[in-house]
Amino acid sequence: MSRRRQLWIVVGSLVVVAVLFVAVFPARTYLDQRRARQQVAAQIRSLDAHNRVLQKRVRTLHTDAEVERLARQQYDLVRPVEEAYAILPSPTPPTTAAPHRRAKPDHRNWFSRAWDTVTSIL
Repeated sequence: MSRRRQLWIVVGSLVVVAVLFVAVFPARTYLDQRRARQQVAAQIRSLDAHNRVLQKRVRTLHTDAEVERLARQQYDLVRPVEEAYAILPSPTPPTTAAPHRRAKPDHRNWFSRAWDTVTSIL
């Protein structure tokens, strides 16, 4: 191979490397940042929607009707002129069957069990 051809191969390789550094690597970084930006924008939209729901709930909780509803429902509170009654559930009838008990495992050797069987027959 001639020196001139080797020089062109080296120069061409350097040009390819330069193009990679100038065009490809920044383009990949740009695309990664763009994707990350889109994900963050979607997350912001989701959080904004959730914040709107929470703001509506806050406005609702600042009303007297909602405070009274929560006081009655969660804390069983009544107004001073009202009386509160609680209806208890009916008691469960006792079961007639004895609870099932597991038999204890017999850890004796076979001779002891056989001897007990023979002596219980006699």
